[in-house]
Amino acid sequence: MHIEVPKKKVAKSNKEVFDFLSDIKNFETLMPDNIDKFEVLDDKTFKFALKGMPEITLRLKEQVPHEKVVLGAASDKLPFTLTGDILALGDNESEVGLSFEGEFNAMMAMMIKSPITNFMQTLSSNLEKIGQ
Repeated sequence: MHIEVPKKKVAKSNKEVFDFLSDIKNFETLMPDNIDKFEVLDDKTFKFALKGMPEITLRLKEQVPHEKVVLGAASDKLPFTLTGDILALGDNESEVGLSFEGEFNAMMAMMIKSPITNFMQTLSSNLEKIGQ
């Protein structure tokens, strides 16, 4: 299953956006209002829960300086990745595209597609909070 949300322009350099997304404790800033729990487990791992949803643990899996940050599920039970692609538009402007990639059976995909899409749209719109 592949989900992509519209790219978001951010009034920060690609380096600033990359540094922000590479520091996992900053993801608390991007979370939706209905967050129930956010806990940093180590410098590459955090877990969170939204109201009415199970806990999800994410780990920093890959970093391409100033271009890409990839988070992945810490558990192999539900393998998926959340990727932030960063494109420099100028010295103080970047464009960030968020995408989700996961392998789920048809029933599971049908159940989670809408909540994950909404979650990603919230993360994307909250990118404007970088550096505030």
